[in-house]
Amino acid sequence: MKSERIYNFSAGPAVLPLPVLEQAQRDLVSLPDVGMSILEVSHRSKVFEGVLARAEADIRELANVPANYRVLFLQGGASLQFTMVPMNLLQEGMTADYLVTGAWSSKAVDEARKIGNVHVAATTKAEQFTRIPRAEEIVLTPGAAYVHMTSNNTIFGTEWKTLPDVGDIPLVSDTSSDMFSRPIDVGRHALIYAGAQKNMGPAGVTVVIIREDLLARSAASLPVMLSYAVHAENGSMFNTPPVFAIYMLGLVTRWLIGKGGLGAIAAVNERKAGKLYTEIDRTGFYRGTAQKDSRSLMNVTFRLPSEELEKQFVKDAEKDGLDGLKGHRSVGGIRASIYNAFPEAGVDTLTGFMKEFERRHG
Repeated sequence: MKSERIYNFSAGPAVLPLPVLEQAQRDLVSLPDVGMSILEVSHRSKVFEGVLARAEADIRELANVPANYRVLFLQGGASLQFTMVPMNLLQEGMTADYLVTGAWSSKAVDEARKIGNVHVAATTKAEQFTRIPRAEEIVLTPGAAYVHMTSNNTIFGTEWKTLPDVGDIPLVSDTSSDMFSRPIDVGRHALIYAGAQKNMGPAGVTVVIIREDLLARSAASLPVMLSYAVHAENGSMFNTPPVFAIYMLGLVTRWLIGKGGLGAIAAVNERKAGKLYTEIDRTGFYRGTAQKDSRSLMNVTFRLPSEELEKQFVKDAEKDGLDGLKGHRSVGGIRASIYNAFPEAGVDTLTGFMKEFERRHG
């Protein structure tokens, strides 16, 4: 039975900061000055009201969220947002534009088409999603209800380096896999959403940051649990919120602030990814799957000379305490997810393993 921590390269739910896990462990049975576990406190109690308020305040500080934006703590993951976004924002007679850069943005399109008119404003599907669309390839609908993008593509290992220019059209971004990994210009967005389980906390809570004027688009006829306006009006407590997940998200946010904020964590993430990409490019034994100008800092994807070698790579890596490196089942290959909490020592261990594996099999 293993008792020591291994290096967890899983794409999500993913590695959490060790200091956060240790604090949660210390406080799990009884929160300081409370006498009960966070798992037991009422969501209507002063204790949880404080947890929720602190989590929101820290998110606002960390991401410099403008005052005219609401921060919501919802459930259902990004997959539910694929439906909630068009249900709330895609009004009758309007068209929503989607930038399709991978599997999750494709799923978002499929859900939006069930609600209303959708236009794919750009896609790199023909190139197996190996890059982000160039500015000149984006064809927007005049007066579109919104433009939807996915900031980081976990399966294909690509990431938007700059935001697309959408003019006055509201920009909606699924940032589930790179939220808080680098500075984010909230004011350039109309709505941002992210499942917490990659960079912000455990599975179970979804953060939505929405500009207040968009709440008026939530029709009164919507089911209440699918209305941004209802959740905003009730301070994310229309129903029982995911108490423990919000508590953990708050601890992670505080950890990020303690690390120096988003600029500081971005520098670490760039250094970690740089080490891996340098090793991938070193000899040609490994081959990166994303085009270099679109490479993700969060999900590093690559192939080996054969699928047999890839299977051996994953098997040998697991023996060395390097877990979760198998690529997504839809594309194969190798994927190293190195989110905020992933330690740089783990990247160094992986690059060392890669050198030795190439020495033995190259």
